Amino acid sequence: MPVNPDLAGRGYPPAPPYRVERERVRQFADAVFSTSPLSHDVEAARAAGYTDLVAPPTFAVVVQQGAWDQLMGDEDAGIELSRVLHGEQRFTQTRPIVAGDELTAALTVTGIRSVGGNTMVTAETVVSDADGAHVVTATSLLMVGADA
Repeated sequence: MPVNPDLAGRGYPPAPPYRVERERVRQFADAVFSTSPLSHDVEAARAAGYTDLVAPPTFAVVVQQGAWDQLMGDEDAGIELSRVLHGEQRFTQTRPIVAGDELTAALTVTGIRSVGGNTMVTAETVVSDADGAHVVTATSLLMVGADA
């Protein structure tokens, strides 16, 4: 089944809240080779004016996953995971993600286009805090290969 061209403009409800835990911040920082004390040492983060550990900017992909699960699970989308290549990722932050945040992510498909028999799907995931304030927008580009 090809990617449904009617996906463009489709939004999904916010994914269940994601609670940012200190140990997850540390683990992610280690995984991306971040040596920043802000991501490892609570006292260093507090001395810098943060309430807790500061996640690396790309940590937003962890929060974004719940929203992506909705798109990938949408049978009407026509996106088969085995044909997906993640082509690009961008982040626009209002503020850093910190341990203790409770975040929600809502995804909207912002573009669909065909390129060489493949389909490029662009989606924006808006991540908000418990007060509804914007934290980060993650923009992703997926290439979905043509049916074999």
